[in-house]
Amino acid sequence: MVTSLRPKPGPARSYRFPRFKDETLPTGIRLITAPVTKLPLVTVLVLVDAGSTSEPRGKEGIAALTAAALLEGTKQYDGAQLAEKFEQMGTSLESGADWDSTFLKITVLTDKLGEATKLLGEVISDPVFPEREVERLKAERLAEILQLETEPRGLADEKFSEFLYADESRYSRPDEGNTESVSSLTRRDVEQFYRSNYNSGATTVIVTGDISSENAKELIIEAFQKWPGGPSRKQTLSAKARQNQKSAHIVNKLDAPQSELRVGHVGLPRKHPDFFPTLVMNAVLGGLFGSRINLNLREEHGYTYGASSFYDWRRGPGPFVISTAVESEVTAPALREILLEIDRIRAEKISADELSLARDYLEGVFPIRYETTSAIASALATLAIYDLPPDYYDSYQTNIHNVSDDAILEAAKSHLHPELLQTVIVGDAAIVRDSLIDTDLGEVTVHNA
Repeated sequence: MVTSLRPKPGPARSYRFPRFKDETLPTGIRLITAPVTKLPLVTVLVLVDAGSTSEPRGKEGIAALTAAALLEGTKQYDGAQLAEKFEQMGTSLESGADWDSTFLKITVLTDKLGEATKLLGEVISDPVFPEREVERLKAERLAEILQLETEPRGLADEKFSEFLYADESRYSRPDEGNTESVSSLTRRDVEQFYRSNYNSGATTVIVTGDISSENAKELIIEAFQKWPGGPSRKQTLSAKARQNQKSAHIVNKLDAPQSELRVGHVGLPRKHPDFFPTLVMNAVLGGLFGSRINLNLREEHGYTYGASSFYDWRRGPGPFVISTAVESEVTAPALREILLEIDRIRAEKISADELSLARDYLEGVFPIRYETTSAIASALATLAIYDLPPDYYDSYQTNIHNVSDDAILEAAKSHLHPELLQTVIVGDAAIVRDSLIDTDLGEVTVHNA
């Protein structure tokens, strides 16, 4: 019998991110262009500093509602006509908002670029926000909230943020708002948010694909000639924790067969100097399928189909979260193993095999993330939003490769805080509560779902 050996991987190919130009137009718009001529395609991505952290208190969800309402009509075309015109050009217009920004994006064939960009400029410069469509979008969001709150996974995510951050922090409430805030929003609120936050100083336009930087500049100047001037508004962001000691919260769902678990604490801002050691450390802890937490809970104990950890990177300190779901009867043992893995990675250096696995994965998947014009535009958006250095992508693999086991141990000691862990359990309190007595989770409180 002849057995064939698995071929060994060759040396990693060098990678260089596409060259790009970063400039400020006379109007105040920041323009980033990256010519990529492999295919006759161009992506235009518009970023506005009008994310959820820009919202007034009590108006949570207005950023996402405004972004969606932009697509519902201009002074010249209604929403259906806009969608049809973009479709005739072989594209569609996407919009949305996250914590840090609002975006609009198209990807179109080069020969349709001028027409499509002009229409994009009209959408963002001349919106009318029809009352009927704003109300429809509100109703859709309220239906989504209702669905999330009846599903344990979505409820756990929402309650974790609520119990983690102090009430004055915008991060304590869902980025697209809750039932109370969204219900109160009006067309007038949408228009006011738009006029207060959408202007040239708050805008970055990214153009990637089959076009020169000079031609892209001419195109954007023409398409955005109606865009109002003004500076970007500086937000004062609070990411204060709700409390300075560990605690656990059971969100009671009667007869739930499983417990949805979230364990974590306030994390780091995206621009933190320890980003790379923390990224590799988390990959070992819970960021990969072969990570310690997943191998422990899934492979060794059979408590779950999957468990993971992540830092939610934002301009401000987003949460560090460990997430999984287990049968109700093994809730306490699963939590003990999670705490054990946090303590273990803070106590001793990781093995050479673990370090190699994490670094090789992060280095290896990096180039394939940026193969399309849309992906390159999104990467450049990350640079703009988080004010990262121009050589960030060229030096990324080197920075990952240079992370040592000592640096990982230091990152774990500095940025994992067992004494501050907040635990959220969405499950049946009658089954779960008494089993938590010996888990060292801090004070345990039961809440109605």
